[in-house]
Amino acid sequence: MPDLKRVHAIVHGRVQGVYYRASTKDKALSLHLTGWVRNMADGNVEFEAQGSAGNVDALVAWALLGPPDAIVNKVDTGPLSPIPTESHFEITY
Repeated sequence: MPDLKRVHAIVHGRVQGVYYRASTKDKALSLHLTGWVRNMADGNVEFEAQGSAGNVDALVAWALLGPPDAIVNKVDTGPLSPIPTESHFEITY
């Protein structure tokens, strides 16, 4: 098993009501990542993603663009300890 990387991210901008969560999940699954994504009360979106370093970095790079109707102002990220037993990526509420 390759070394796991896990990040926490907060996506700022017009990212709610534009399929950002669903698109993030789809992209994460296509990259074979685990984790979760959710809307925040302040209008931003938060996610944690885990997998190979290259794939996690690819999701963070994608998050700067998001789906077509999103307007992303910035993405704040920070490292987290991996959760080796995590097995899926989900939308949480």
